[in-house]
Amino acid sequence: MTRFLPLPVAEPDPVTNGLQVYIVGGAVRDALLGLPAGDRDWVVVGATPEAMSARGFVPVGGDFPVFLHPVTKEEYALARTERKSGRGYQGFTFYTGADVSLADDLRRRDLTVNAIAQTPQGQLVDPLNGLADIQARVLRHVGDAFVEDPVRLLRLARFAARFADFSIAPETLALAQRLVAEGEVDALVPERVWREMAKGLMSAHPERMFEVLRNTGALQRVMPGFVFDVRLAERLECASASRLSLAGRFALAVLHSPSPETLARHLRAPVEVVDYSRLLPCIVAWQCGTALGEAGMPAKAGKASPESVLTLIEQADGLRKPDRFQALLQAAACTCQEEQSTMSMAQWLTCLAKVHDVDAGAVARSCAGRPAQIKAAVREARLAALEGLVS
Repeated sequence: MTRFLPLPVAEPDPVTNGLQVYIVGGAVRDALLGLPAGDRDWVVVGATPEAMSARGFVPVGGDFPVFLHPVTKEEYALARTERKSGRGYQGFTFYTGADVSLADDLRRRDLTVNAIAQTPQGQLVDPLNGLADIQARVLRHVGDAFVEDPVRLLRLARFAARFADFSIAPETLALAQRLVAEGEVDALVPERVWREMAKGLMSAHPERMFEVLRNTGALQRVMPGFVFDVRLAERLECASASRLSLAGRFALAVLHSPSPETLARHLRAPVEVVDYSRLLPCIVAWQCGTALGEAGMPAKAGKASPESVLTLIEQADGLRKPDRFQALLQAAACTCQEEQSTMSMAQWLTCLAKVHDVDAGAVARSCAGRPAQIKAAVREARLAALEGLVS
């Protein structure tokens, strides 16, 4: 039997005194799993926006009333219900009347493990048996309304990546497949897909997120052109174990897709992620002694030489961004072992240092009166610095 650790009892709070407030969602779930406590979200039952403002809460909600506590800055949302009114995850009408109960609010959530509440005094409120599913290590939908919101599919995939020892209830997987078949997933905007994908990629087992999306038929709908190859799990497990950045993990995930950079841009990923996706295939082709040909199949690449080493450093902007270049090499190491690599990390760091130490200013001064020759002269000096370091 797993030992569960409830959230600590909250200190008496004069701001919320007299209100029905509950801690809900992820903070309760993670505490029950014995995981470090993150940000707490609160739900308020039986209150109105006017009553919240009168207590000093600051409204920040858009579609429905959410408030920031005037002291702790934690989020307090009025209990609400929702009704499907259109396509996609934005096609909902919310009701936040004072007659909405806590059970009503919990029933609108995605998974039972996220539908547990706790009073400030430490008592659990669990009308949907989320605690039993935590004990059984099962991700289960709350109700059939799961199929109405495609974001819930993304969250299911992300939670599968975070909680690797949890299975997905068969009926929940069936609903997720139905959500895709009915076209709800097509209403997702790339920015929303990226937000959930970024969280899943930074989990311990990001490969499970892609497996869920593939098994539900959603993968090609949200990431057109993505190649789910046989070594994807291995690369992503290595990325997690190596504590790679988000940019490195995404670049590894899309490495064998026909156009990694295009996929990153499709998801409106940050510029750093786009750059990693564009550069990693070149680093892998060189460092692992292979080039990625059609369908990601390996083809022979060139050997190490001062010319090829400097060219790769230049292509990856390694002189201006040496930390990124080193991070790309670490990501490439998840595709081939160091003993199989063209050069070791230590060799690369030595080469980078030698090239960086070339005094470009002095070379430029030696070309006084011949400005057109400066660029070539600097490059020759850098090549000379690499002589003897690589064969």
